Amino acid sequence: MYGGQAVIEGVMMRGARVCAVAVRAPDSSICIDVKNLSGVHRGRLAKAPFLRGLLVLWDAMVLGMSALSFSANVQAGEEGKIEGTPLTLTIIFSLALGIGFFFLLPVGAAYLIERLLSLGAFSTNIIEGVIRLGILVLYIWGIGFIPDIARVYGYHGAEHMTINAFEQGAPLTVEDVLRYSRLHARCGTAFLLTVVVMSILVFSFLGPLPLLQRLLSRLALLPLLASLAYEYIRLSSHLSDSAWFKPLIAPNLALQELTTRPPEPEMVEVAIAAFQALQSAEEAEPPSFGR
Repeated sequence: MYGGQAVIEGVMMRGARVCAVAVRAPDSSICIDVKNLSGVHRGRLAKAPFLRGLLVLWDAMVLGMSALSFSANVQAGEEGKIEGTPLTLTIIFSLALGIGFFFLLPVGAAYLIERLLSLGAFSTNIIEGVIRLGILVLYIWGIGFIPDIARVYGYHGAEHMTINAFEQGAPLTVEDVLRYSRLHARCGTAFLLTVVVMSILVFSFLGPLPLLQRLLSRLALLPLLASLAYEYIRLSSHLSDSAWFKPLIAPNLALQELTTRPPEPEMVEVAIAAFQALQSAEEAEPPSFGR
């Protein structure tokens, strides 16, 4: 099951054993970086239900940031590269900011509403989830007005189109890929939305907690939410063509209307280059499970 991520002027594609990033450089050439995935992606954990969902978090935090830093360095050139300690600190700060903004801030806001309105724990947890969902949607919608982010959304659309074309057996040419949908059931956007929705369900069953314990519980349960969300996304990918299941994945696809844009042909060319580099590398490297 191939996946990917849009980066700055490029696309990252991930397979079973290899990750490939293709980026459009300022001189219009395409720079490609191919890396073998670590052994953790190849062992039994990668196939174990629920545990494999934690690898998705690893992808998002490590592979995603690595691909993003590669794309940024291609645009900045040799003199503007970010490496070493500055890059590590940037990653840690970004991760902490994201967790605080999307998970801890809604807890604090809901806690204040609980105090003001004298609400019960169940109602407060529901309000917390609705606030979290609102923050996510507004954030995704708002940053889409930034020109650079709008281009990232275009590359996101190109990534989905390329994978859709491949899964339908179409030739991977720009003209053919552009005929396919920019929405895909197996998407990082869908994963985020599923985590948020499942957080409403899971946190709603927690009883009344002091603020500090409430904050810590959200952090402690984040791996569980990621595992559950991954299994749901995996299932929805297999059942996406079933008429009875389509209403369930409709919200995930609807949110992708915000995180993807119709790509330019040059963007699709980059996405195809990343996918073909991934395929070539995986065909060249024999399976190494159990090494």
